Amino acid sequence: MSFSKPIHRIAIVGTGVIGASWAAQYLARGFDVVATDPAPNAEANLRKYVDEAWEQLTVIGLSPGAARDRLSFTSSMKDALSNADLVQENGPERPDFKIKLFADMDEAAPADSLIASSSSGITPSVMQSQCKHPERVLIGHPFNPPHIIPLVEVVGGTKTSPDAIQQALAFYASIGKKPIYLRKELPGHVGNRLQAALYREVMYLIQQGVLSVADADDAVSYGPGLRWGVMGPSLQWHLGGGPGGIKHFMEHLMDPLAGMIKVLGTPDITPELKQTIVKGVLGEAGNRSVDQLAQEENELLVGLIRLRAQHG
Repeated sequence: MSFSKPIHRIAIVGTGVIGASWAAQYLARGFDVVATDPAPNAEANLRKYVDEAWEQLTVIGLSPGAARDRLSFTSSMKDALSNADLVQENGPERPDFKIKLFADMDEAAPADSLIASSSSGITPSVMQSQCKHPERVLIGHPFNPPHIIPLVEVVGGTKTSPDAIQQALAFYASIGKKPIYLRKELPGHVGNRLQAALYREVMYLIQQGVLSVADADDAVSYGPGLRWGVMGPSLQWHLGGGPGGIKHFMEHLMDPLAGMIKVLGTPDITPELKQTIVKGVLGEAGNRSVDQLAQEENELLVGLIRLRAQHG
């Protein structure tokens, strides 16, 4: 079956932070969005989130037809999905819950509509296992908040159609996202594994008394983190190789780096280490709430994204 039909109406299943951010993103790109969530006050919380995100989305740039009044809400998932061209699921991260939810969504949505999950760790083969039309089920995992961060990880399960994968990649790219295609399933996908790999060494260095929590954060955000906001680590090594580029780096600099890689540490995540990190993070945060920190981060991210867009 082909999944190339135009996408006009998007259903959001689950309107927590990720689902609400996706809803704001799709509205800003000019789609009709219908959301569903059984939680109390879900609609009010969703509309509040969209209203608060709209200023940031306006700075980033709205697409023709973008309007918050194109958002509708229903407590019936069947009604929400019955005419959806794309479903973006954002439910709890429990395999048993996902399997049942995807079977129900598969039953409710048109057979030629894509069903994408925002799951950060569960593989699509698990979620599609009880679906009648598993070929249209895939992962479209964003990074929080989806209405600001461009990256989307796209990966299919063992029964996902290659056409569904290609259509999902094309769709996300068409709305300004930066989709990457994962050719194999693995728990945590890729972005979270990269974050975990870095944080493993951060925790090890803190536990070994090499540096404080605040200094570890500064070592990333004022050093390689700035570069990573411009280009990825492999391209950075290309620059690191000087005029000879990546070839020179591999021939002359990789062996010393490989030696350092071998001695990277694995922390013993003890209650004491957890408490050290908690104390350090709260010290960094000072009087700023989590919401205030998130707002500060989002403002800077919007500026970075606009700057990157100006430079292509």
